[in-house]
Amino acid sequence: MYQKITDMAYTDFIAAIDLGTSHLVGMVGIKNESGLLSIIAHEVESSATCIRRGCVYNVEETANKIKRLILKLENKLQGAKIGKVYVGIGGQSLRTIDHTVPKILGADGVVTEEIIESLYQECAGYRPDMMDVLSITSPAYYLDGKHEVNPVGIPCNRIEARYKLVVGRPSLRRYVINSIAERAKIEIADIMVSPLALADMVLSEDEKDLGCALIGFGAGVTSLTVFKGGQLVSLCVIPFGGNLITKDITSLNLVESEAERIKKTYGSAIQDKDSDAAIQVSSADGMGLREVKLADLNNVVEVRLQEILENVYARLEATGLIEGLGAGVIITGGASALKNLPDAIRNRLKMDVRYATVRKNIIQRNDVVAADPEYAVAVGLLAKGTRNCAAYIPPPPKPTPKPEEEEAKKVTPPEPPKKKQEKKGPGLFSRLTKNIDNMGKMLFDDDDDR
Repeated sequence: MYQKITDMAYTDFIAAIDLGTSHLVGMVGIKNESGLLSIIAHEVESSATCIRRGCVYNVEETANKIKRLILKLENKLQGAKIGKVYVGIGGQSLRTIDHTVPKILGADGVVTEEIIESLYQECAGYRPDMMDVLSITSPAYYLDGKHEVNPVGIPCNRIEARYKLVVGRPSLRRYVINSIAERAKIEIADIMVSPLALADMVLSEDEKDLGCALIGFGAGVTSLTVFKGGQLVSLCVIPFGGNLITKDITSLNLVESEAERIKKTYGSAIQDKDSDAAIQVSSADGMGLREVKLADLNNVVEVRLQEILENVYARLEATGLIEGLGAGVIITGGASALKNLPDAIRNRLKMDVRYATVRKNIIQRNDVVAADPEYAVAVGLLAKGTRNCAAYIPPPPKPTPKPEEEEAKKVTPPEPPKKKQEKKGPGLFSRLTKNIDNMGKMLFDDDDDR
């Protein structure tokens, strides 16, 4: 699916919406002949009143904001309309569980593509108690107890497929459908797990093989996605995010908007013990300024961040891979912009840390939107999307001709030229009649000489 960028209306594009705790991000992109993504429109709507910790909790308000977001995007699409969208979901209930599907093939059994497909279909029909399966990933096949990467064509008596299922509360998907498909009247192309879409965009196959941990620092939650041997090992969501740090800063007698500002401007993940500096902040009545010690600010930031990192460490330790992640830690998300955050993570987890960047051959170069951590999930959703999200626009009807134009068309066609008759000699009957007349004249002529 691709379309060249022209002055004409777009007819083939991908649209996605990221349901973030602080913002709803809408994005539209097109892919060229090589599959490289170009972002042609993006918009943001505040979600503070309708999304909580990555989950829709006010369906009606979410629908209204989605409508506004779609209209703002369509204003940039040169007359094109959005007919469907990909939606990314997170939420604190997301986690992975293991599910195994066995099958007896018998003494003469051989693994076929049909058997692999039947195992997947059986897994897709599994319904865990009180949970909704959102994604089925990373199948591992064991033939008579031995792991095989490519099992098709190998004889065995028994095959076992072990899957990682990403699950969440049923309300997670239901509220998304209620707000977008039913109230906003926008068709959903697919519902994707946001941390997985993000991982596919920023992690290379080598990093997944060596082992790595992707940490998404969001406003409401912090997601942790772990890979090893090219497979998903664990996905979990910690219900603490950047907004919690902001709320803690309000204890310094600041309104939330001012607390968010100084967190982004001056906040640091590592306390500078020798700093006696003070910063100017707006007073509560908005009529003047007052001072807050930088040490007091960063003490609040450091305490809450350490709590988040302790939770991350505990989840990593539960995977048994705390020493086995050769590619280290990759961080992203809007809250990852906190100063000295990589150093704080490195000190606690004892691993190499880097900021996430978009992999090669996914997006056009020099796209500043793709480089912004706040838009990372939306870009990941676009990269995974394959369906054309443009609404069908029927061709404009042909104009009805005016009465005078109809009359002008009713011109009597010229008569075809008459075919010139060829002169022919007298017929047989004419010649006989003429001869009889001549004979009569001769019989009754008065001239005997004749």
